[in-house]
Amino acid sequence: MEPFVSQVYFGNLLAGTDEAGRGPLAGEVVAAAVILDPQCPIAGLADSKKLSEKKREALFVEIQEKALAYGIASATIEEIDEMNILHASMLAMSRAVSLLSIVPEHVLVDGNRIPLNLPCSAEAVVKGDARQAAISAASILAKVTRDRDIVKAAGIYPEYGFEKHKGYPTAQHLEAIRLHGITPIHRRSFGPVKKILEG
Repeated sequence: MEPFVSQVYFGNLLAGTDEAGRGPLAGEVVAAAVILDPQCPIAGLADSKKLSEKKREALFVEIQEKALAYGIASATIEEIDEMNILHASMLAMSRAVSLLSIVPEHVLVDGNRIPLNLPCSAEAVVKGDARQAAISAASILAKVTRDRDIVKAAGIYPEYGFEKHKGYPTAQHLEAIRLHGITPIHRRSFGPVKKILEG
């Protein structure tokens, strides 16, 4: 894993933001924003996808306890279908930043695009969840929250196996859609879902 690097920014209140759930066929896209406390470092931060579920869950609690501020937000399935997943992801990140109890002086955004309507300067950081601690923390909050939401959906729609694939287009998931149709949490604009709907 690449070492964390420091970005040049003005001021001390640096926020990181990231999203989880761009690829799945079902569920909302969830984003988080985090301002870490330099006086309370958190060991083990990394790209959430490279951490075990147990480690993510432990860090989820620690981040909320030690961060100066954090916000978690989402964009709905309807918003995803209406504006596409990229714009919905940007919207979710903008909402997460707006929920911070402290207004940041600079925001680091994972990826190569910057959301609209941020309250301060911002920069995009490619692979930021592996390079910036604040983005890594945000990725963990977003992924754990989204995973918990989709597991709850598994209790409502048990035949789809959401607890196993988290909504991603696995063979099991696609077969379940063919057999049982779509649920209210499926993204109708996504290719594999559209293909099945169109027969």
